[in-house]
Amino acid sequence: MKSKLGGLTRVGRELLGKLLKDSKESFTVKEASQILNVSRYRAASLLAMWARHAWVYRIRRGLYIPIPLQSTSTEVTPEEPWLISHKLFSPCYIGGWTAAHHWGLTEQLFNSIYVMTTKKVHQREQALSGVVFKVKTILPKRIFGTKFIWIGKVKIAISDPSKTVVDGLNDPAVLGGIRMVGDILSAYVHSDEFDQDKLFKYSKAMKNSAIYKRLGFLAGLIPLKNSVSIIKVCKRNLKSGYSQLDPSMPGNRLETQWNLWVPQSFNIMD
Repeated sequence: MKSKLGGLTRVGRELLGKLLKDSKESFTVKEASQILNVSRYRAASLLAMWARHAWVYRIRRGLYIPIPLQSTSTEVTPEEPWLISHKLFSPCYIGGWTAAHHWGLTEQLFNSIYVMTTKKVHQREQALSGVVFKVKTILPKRIFGTKFIWIGKVKIAISDPSKTVVDGLNDPAVLGGIRMVGDILSAYVHSDEFDQDKLFKYSKAMKNSAIYKRLGFLAGLIPLKNSVSIIKVCKRNLKSGYSQLDPSMPGNRLETQWNLWVPQSFNIMD
């Protein structure tokens, strides 16, 4: 008679132990099949059984994470949602308001994880295992300016402070709108992370002249210690054509100095 521990036979425990040892925090049916050297059908059956006995948790069809031994519930919200984003959306990096909060550029908490990916996604907002992911598809050439954070055995990319600000100037929505961009820009310029050379190097690499227009406009409104030099560089890179200060709030007042349409009621001090 085979003895069981936690609902598993000795062979089952050995297979599970090998999977947890050789996998990277999360695993697909295909990866489990390769690690355990069994067919995909067998791997899927094992994972389904382990999920029933609360050894692993299914994030979505075909993707699992281990349940921590100290957990008191089978309804596990992953301890580190960044791992899931890396698994689902790679090549990608953590960006937007999530990166801004990570670097201490804002104290505001958002109820979703912002992910920049080169993958085409049908749903820009996805809820998985109790975690909401806000996903933006970007061009591969715009994956730069990242730092890496190790979570367990996985290296996760996150936009550095300068790229986080530039991403917000490129698309204010990723930081929660143009007013949040202004707040985060101010926090960045007055932080130890401020690097003006890197800020403009990244801005140039993005190849979007609206970045200079928004940055110059904001630098003229917000008390920044480097306003004069920032505005000077922005004017030097100004191009013809008009842009919206914030595409989510179409402007009706033209700031001719910056070729920028600004909402009549806009006031950064609000």
